[in-house]
This record gives sequence, C-alpha cells and structure tokens, in this order.
Amino acid sequence: MKLDVRFPIGLMFAIFGLILAVYGLATGGSELYDRSLGININLVWGLVLLVFGAFMLFLAWRGAQGACADKKAGDGPPKA
Repeated sequence: MKLDVRFPIGLMFAIFGLILAVYGLATGGSELYDRSLGININLVWGLVLLVFGAFMLFLAWRGAQGACADKKAGDGPPKA
C-alpha cells in the first residue's frame, strides 16, 4: 500500500481554510479590517486555502481511482 501524501495535505489545508473562512464570515464588517483597507483578508485566504485543499483531495481521489483501475486490469509484469 502506497502512501499518497496529497490526502493528508489536502485535508489539512481544507480544514484550516474552513476554520479561517468561518472566522472571516463571523467577523465581517468589524473594525478589525480597517487596517487592510476594508478587505476581509481572513475570508479571502480561508477560501484560497479551502480551494487548494479541495484540489489536493481531488488529486488524491483521482490517483486512488487510477491505482484501483491498474490493479484490476492486471498491469503487472508478465509472468514466466
């Protein structure tokens, strides 16, 4: 069994992104964002992290699907 590092990385980024986006939504419109020209930077970067994490999870899922298809097709070395 091979370890696909894309799955834990994607999961970590998705969880952190979700936490940061929820925090950005909860604090939207407060004076906290006056120093950043009114841009809710927590929401923006939370969504960026969430999208990146989802993309990594998609790649991990697609890699697992390809590995299962190769295993079923018998793409191993020829037997003598």
